[in-house]
Amino acid sequence: MTLKKRHKGPPTGETGQEALYLKSLSERQVTVAIKLRDGETVSGWIEYFDDMMVRLTREGKPNLFIYKSQIRTITESVAAAARRSGNRDEATR
Repeated sequence: MTLKKRHKGPPTGETGQEALYLKSLSERQVTVAIKLRDGETVSGWIEYFDDMMVRLTREGKPNLFIYKSQIRTITESVAAAARRSGNRDEATR
C-alpha cells in the first residue's frame, strides 16, 4: 500500500478581508489617504469599490476612480483612527 503525498499549491491570496475592510471604510465614510505606486498621495473617502478599483470621493475636488493595482497603501486619517480606538481626546484636538 503506497501513500500519495498531497502537494499543496500556493495560497489563493484572497481571504475576503480586503473587501470587509473597504466596506467598513465606505459605510463609515472614513477619511483615508491613498498612497499610489508613483508616490503621490490623495485623500478622501471611499464611496464605492469592486475587485478592480476604488472610487475616492473628495470635497472641493474631482472624484477619482483608482485601479487597485496602482495603490500602494490605504491609511485611515489620524482622527478616524483615534475615534475607532476609543481615544476621544485625540480626535477632538
